[in-house]
Amino acid sequence: MFGIEVIDAALLPSLLIALVAGMISFLSPCVLPIVPPYLAYMAGTSMEDVESGKNRKVIIAALFFVMGLSTVFMLMGIAASALGRTILQYQNAMTITGGIIVMLFGLHFLDIIRIPFLYREARIDAGDRGGSILGAYILGVAFAFGWTPCIGPILGTILFLVIEEGSVSKGAIMMAFYAFGLGLPFLLAAVFIRRSMVMMNRFKKHMAKVERISGVLLWTIGLMMLTGSFADLSFWLLERFPALASIG
Repeated sequence: MFGIEVIDAALLPSLLIALVAGMISFLSPCVLPIVPPYLAYMAGTSMEDVESGKNRKVIIAALFFVMGLSTVFMLMGIAASALGRTILQYQNAMTITGGIIVMLFGLHFLDIIRIPFLYREARIDAGDRGGSILGAYILGVAFAFGWTPCIGPILGTILFLVIEEGSVSKGAIMMAFYAFGLGLPFLLAAVFIRRSMVMMNRFKKHMAKVERISGVLLWTIGLMMLTGSFADLSFWLLERFPALASIG
């Protein structure tokens, strides 16, 4: 299972995109502003205690929160990969359709067009489970299922790439990279809570720039899907870095 089927040089561009997409998702207007209250709720404490940096329960809660969202994202990757294998005979059509949709997502973020349904939010009520490890895990699961307008197009783009791969193992690991990109900042925010609070407050004024960067990234990914440039990028990586050929 862990041979070339899982990771090879051709998959590296997609893994890098998934990782960066997870980080951008964390910086989105739907996620960044809610990080401090989420950390406080998960740890079963107040915002004052969180801001003081003295509550170590925040770190443990953040870890299980990330485990919860990672579980859902990896299951999404497995399901999308299974779908990709089922419709393998229509792969070219799916790639073209996916590329067009992803490019539309990019234009939405660039404010060139507006897609109404991307303003809707689907949230799952995690109940009153703050202050426990299980509660943090359940909150992570609920957060992952909350298909918010900011995170939805980015996550959808990664799922399109997973479908295109058509491999369950590769799909799972791609979504693991996405979850890592989104979850690692949560953990760092919990570990360096006081510094991260200051940085997040300063970063809020740059939200519009994050949306524009997201738009350019999504539009470019969609164009690469349409033109088959991912394969070209993989060959370029192999020529530029021959050692990558030993991966897998």
